[in-house]
Amino acid sequence: MSENTDLHTKILIITSVEAEKEAVLNGLEDDPRFNVVVGGVGLASAAASTGAALAKNAYDLVINMGIGGGFAGRAEVGSLVISSEIVAADLGAETMEGFKPIDELGLGNSRILCDEERGGRLKIALEKMNLSVHSGLILTLSTVTGTAETARALSNRFPEVFSEAMEGYGVGIAAKQYDRPVMEVRSISNTVGPRDRGAWKIIEALAQLTKASRVLREVI
Repeated sequence: MSENTDLHTKILIITSVEAEKEAVLNGLEDDPRFNVVVGGVGLASAAASTGAALAKNAYDLVINMGIGGGFAGRAEVGSLVISSEIVAADLGAETMEGFKPIDELGLGNSRILCDEERGGRLKIALEKMNLSVHSGLILTLSTVTGTAETARALSNRFPEVFSEAMEGYGVGIAAKQYDRPVMEVRSISNTVGPRDRGAWKIIEALAQLTKASRVLREVI
């Protein structure tokens, strides 16, 4: 472990499915500081599972890890994305002027700032391993993007976006309820847009997730 590692730090990692959990555990190599929980698919399940875990034990950091979609020209298949911010991209209302997030409606906050210091440390370490890694916005959506039109619309609304998934905001909002720092790490398995399951690189993305987890335990 590196000199930055705090042996007393306790970290909760939430994945959506068992395959992601196994990929993460393979990289963590039984490090006792980490507890990896399958939280389920979607924002609601992720929030409920994260909240339940935080109610039972004290954690210093919460991380949502898994595979996800990458926006073309920003996060290529096989790369990794570390969140600078998590955004609930479809939490709001349709209006005659277009989509308005809950922030503009005065009903809450659709954005969660992530742990900048730890995220930056992880990015540097991954780059030293010659892995392709990006730091930026990750969207949470209840419906995964399946058309080029929707992909373009999201890219226009969020020029700084790199990836989309379905759980990050749920994990983040639960972490914030317990005043815990949060991160999201995505291994890109496919390009956001028209769904072509034959082109998805799930096995490769899970392997990258293992590599990221191995580096994570050295720098967190």
